[in-house]
Amino acid sequence: MGMNVGGGGEDEAMMDINTTPLIDVMLVLIIMLIITIPIQTHAVKLDMPSATPPQTNTTPPEVINIMVDFDNTIQWNGTTVDRQNLELRLKDAALKNPQPEVHLWPNKLAKYNTVAMVMASAQRLGVTKLGLVGAEQFMD
Repeated sequence: MGMNVGGGGEDEAMMDINTTPLIDVMLVLIIMLIITIPIQTHAVKLDMPSATPPQTNTTPPEVINIMVDFDNTIQWNGTTVDRQNLELRLKDAALKNPQPEVHLWPNKLAKYNTVAMVMASAQRLGVTKLGLVGAEQFMD
């Protein structure tokens, strides 16, 4: 990065590239790019609630407890049921308005297939309020 101070005579060709026109062209291109880019809006469109408060239901929802024991037996609110009876009861619960909350209580020693079958049946039959209760036992 030295500077040429002469001394070679006038017959020698200058080997440095003149970068001034290159810089001028690049600055013009950057200015043109800045002008042509559309202005970005950082607004987030939200559907705000209306001024009228929603009507609240003062009665608590019905709660259905489904327990899967360590020996993979299924209980509906304390009554032992088989798969067909479980699906009939889940179908009836899905058709109620408002739909009851279904709490699934799996035992730590229950097989995954049984718990997954109960959850899949509930989803297939239209139960939308399904919750897994007692998950803290699996934290170990």
